[in-house]
Amino acid sequence: MLIFAAILAIFVYGMIAAMLGTILPDLSDRFHLTPKQNGTIAFAQALGLMIASLGVGPLLDTQGDKAGLILGLAFIGVALFALPRSKGFGSIVLLLFLLGVGGGIVVTGANALANSAGGAHSATVLNLVNLFFGLGGLATPFISANVFKRNWVRLCYTIATVTVATLVVQAVAKMPAPTGSAGFVLADVGPILGRPLLFMLGAFLFLYITCEVGVWNWLPRHLIAQGIPESRALNILSLGFALGLLIGRVGVSPILIHVPAVEVTLAASIAMAVTTFLMLRTNKPTAAFALVFIAGISMAPVFPTTLAIVGTAFPRMGGTAMGFVITCGWAGLAVSSRLIGAIAGGDPLRLKKALLLIPASAVLMVGLNLAIWSVLR
Repeated sequence: MLIFAAILAIFVYGMIAAMLGTILPDLSDRFHLTPKQNGTIAFAQALGLMIASLGVGPLLDTQGDKAGLILGLAFIGVALFALPRSKGFGSIVLLLFLLGVGGGIVVTGANALANSAGGAHSATVLNLVNLFFGLGGLATPFISANVFKRNWVRLCYTIATVTVATLVVQAVAKMPAPTGSAGFVLADVGPILGRPLLFMLGAFLFLYITCEVGVWNWLPRHLIAQGIPESRALNILSLGFALGLLIGRVGVSPILIHVPAVEVTLAASIAMAVTTFLMLRTNKPTAAFALVFIAGISMAPVFPTTLAIVGTAFPRMGGTAMGFVITCGWAGLAVSSRLIGAIAGGDPLRLKKALLLIPASAVLMVGLNLAIWSVLR
């Protein structure tokens, strides 16, 4: 039941992670938004993710995962029910911030719950649970392009309904007691923040999220600017990138039983650097699909495997440590979104140049992964 509850929560997060990239073309057309404004919207969501992930750790440690998951899903539901009634740029920014807050709480709570349920095989369990993130990410653009015919209002209401159903499951599920003391003591955080490994893992996730969410939020607009039809671009995102994430996490789970987690993240970082660079070099739909699919497979193990390393290295106050590292990851989304939007400016054709930030970040991941490996050894 614990794993099922974590799976549903991760599935919802996967759906909203792909939400902005899926509806952004239609929102831009309806409200005449520029790439710079798109970047601000993505930054607002990232800011919500950061604030929530950092703040929810103590809540999970002192009140339990159930409280965090219910709160986060409630925020997501409110944001999605209200988004179709938005009046313009300002209200969109506010609601995407709220969506980010809910998402940050849910992804931290769900991964903390999966880590507890996984025990000695937490890396394998986290990858299996997070494959449903890929399934959720696949579902959103696929449903939008093929079922709702780009009707983003129906898409919002559908995902909101799934979110409410997931909230009910979390409410009735019996979850473990909090791991921390009844009152959160700031002194307990000192030993955690005093370890350089935590900051190295945070920086690693910062670079990774720059890559992954850069694809989620910007790939459809980039492909459309290269002359690929919007429905085809959304299918490349869903059946290419999201499906690659899903298959990659299924495939890597048995590998992690025998191969150290840090070796898996190193191989993934190298593959990411190559595939994301090549992905931006083509304007052929078939080649783009293949490269985006391989990029998804390459990225698949990084996020959950990094969290498994955190959970193993910081068994006490694990929610706080995991929340800190995830917050660093969302900082990557915040910085990259503003930077990509600023470089692209008002010209969608300049987006290709701006997105070179993705393979550059993957190259930096390789070097940082080697440093983390050295510390762990």
